[in-house]
Amino acid sequence: MSEQKEIKFSNETMELIQSLIKRYPEGKQKSALLPLLHLAQAEFDGWLSVPAMDLVASILKIQNIEVYEVASFYSMYNLKPVGKCVIEVCRTSSCWLRGSDDIVHHIEKKLHIKEGETTADGKFTLKTVECLGSCGTAPMLQIGEKYHENLTIEKVDSLLDQWKQSEKHSTYLDSDTFRKN
Repeated sequence: MSEQKEIKFSNETMELIQSLIKRYPEGKQKSALLPLLHLAQAEFDGWLSVPAMDLVASILKIQNIEVYEVASFYSMYNLKPVGKCVIEVCRTSSCWLRGSDDIVHHIEKKLHIKEGETTADGKFTLKTVECLGSCGTAPMLQIGEKYHENLTIEKVDSLLDQWKQSEKHSTYLDSDTFRKN
């Protein structure tokens, strides 16, 4: 049986985690679970391994299964390795009526992958998701915390070109939720 490598958060991330936990009353630390999962995903290559989820559970002093349940429920958490740029295309009614299927097919053709797959170079993962709440500006997609609305094929190509040049992971770490208090 092989040993699993112990993982831990950087000192900077641990400081941020402690500041997030302090936002909640004693005994209600579990309320910090969603932002802690985002931090874990951002710090550990864009996805949540079992050891990463177990680490979050131990910090919050909750059962591991409580973390697994939440992480597996939300589409914004990745439970397997993903590309540096995770493209989430909305496919619900408004987006579908305004061409999200054409956007998905274009991305698949351009990147030579199907929905749910990652490019061979590990750069892009394409996901389809349910409503992202931008019906009035459909079709739309999300990359990390950023919404990209009123999409056209040209706008999608521009986004793909921008992300081809990037070495960072797309994340959900918005500046309001994750600022230190």
